[in-house]
Amino acid sequence: MKKIRLGVILTARDSFPPRKMAAENGVRIRARLKSIFEKMPFVECIWAEHLLEDGMVTEIEEAEKAAEYFLEQRIDALFVPHANFGQEEAVGIIANMLRLPLLIWGPRDGRPDETTVVREQNLTDTQCGLFATTRLLMRYGIPYTYLRNCWLESEELERGIMQFVQVASVVKQFRNLRILQLSTRPRQFLSVKVNEGELLERFGIHVVPVESTEIVSRINYYIEEKDMAKALLKKWSDEKVTINGMDDIEKLSMAAIVLAIQDLAEKYRCSAVASECWSLLRSHFKVPGCFAFGYLSQMGLPVACETDIHGAISSVLAQAAALYETPSFLADITVRHPQNDNAELLWHCGPFPYVLSKDRPCVNSGKGQYELKNGELTLVRFDTDHDEYYLLAEECETTNGPATDGNYVWIQTQDWGKWEDKLMYGPYIHHIAGVYGSYKAVFHEACKYMGIIHDHVF
Repeated sequence: MKKIRLGVILTARDSFPPRKMAAENGVRIRARLKSIFEKMPFVECIWAEHLLEDGMVTEIEEAEKAAEYFLEQRIDALFVPHANFGQEEAVGIIANMLRLPLLIWGPRDGRPDETTVVREQNLTDTQCGLFATTRLLMRYGIPYTYLRNCWLESEELERGIMQFVQVASVVKQFRNLRILQLSTRPRQFLSVKVNEGELLERFGIHVVPVESTEIVSRINYYIEEKDMAKALLKKWSDEKVTINGMDDIEKLSMAAIVLAIQDLAEKYRCSAVASECWSLLRSHFKVPGCFAFGYLSQMGLPVACETDIHGAISSVLAQAAALYETPSFLADITVRHPQNDNAELLWHCGPFPYVLSKDRPCVNSGKGQYELKNGELTLVRFDTDHDEYYLLAEECETTNGPATDGNYVWIQTQDWGKWEDKLMYGPYIHHIAGVYGSYKAVFHEACKYMGIIHDHVF
């Protein structure tokens, strides 16, 4: 679990509406938010109320002080509830100094009884102030997420905060991304070419190449030491993974590949891997990387086959949207369903995490051999064309289809023809990342902070 450090600061207008009512509203807001965050162990709240006289930011110097505090605390995202109309000037100062994912919200005003004029009592005017704040943020050119003006006790508030945390998780991962590149891409795979310099210059994404000699040396180390590789083999056995078609040395090599790549990712501070998978491991160790790659993805280190850098980026963003509660997988988009015109086969030779398997997982000669479980999927692909970067994010359901070898799952779409046209006209290839759950709306919001185009089929 990678926690999101969320800075929270309330804002209020100084004189009108009455400050006393804003203070009372602020107490209710804090209590409600704290009850929500107690259900979210993946969120670490950084409150700034102790810096302010009544816990709400209004003045310029208060805003500067709060922003400096949040910078010191290295928060990942910012949440600014409005306790009344709010002070857009102060919010703008904080947001402009931080330039982080920003959630804007305020609770609805109630009506005490049928005889009271709506704005006569319990006046806060939060919605009115939210219009002012969001307009100022537009003038600053600051992207923000707006959570609709809803009741303080509503489930809508909880859902909105949860989705924003998922957005912040995606953006945090994107802005701190280092991809470990193992060896070179297969010569024939021109489709996985990337502009390494542009990824660094535009997004701060580092591609960290590692020579084959270093990879081979590290794998050999774990083969010779044996103990850690044997412990990993026992773990797989304990988790009911059946391994066929391999002798003891080959099994040891498969475990050593996992340990070696983990080491290299930690050494070079990488959170995803793109690896050549056709010849390097087979020529030295007589085993493919397939199942090892899937297990690494299962452990939170996504590995893209065929040195697909953009595929690795897609995979790591997919698991970030799921808050690392489920792993992602990288699939080939391969075959239309023989009877169902709106179904398609997602397949690969064996690198899917076995925790996602429908039945007991089996490994044959180093490749996973199992179908994935049923459920809702979000499919994600990050790619580029002529200086523009896109992220395709669309949702679908699994469905039944013919059995095949390797790892696979059949997906049911609303209209496969539209999917196929979108993928063919690009800028996409035959690889796509999948993650269980519904995250299209998360990626729609995240793209505005990442500076890329959110793409979709429907």
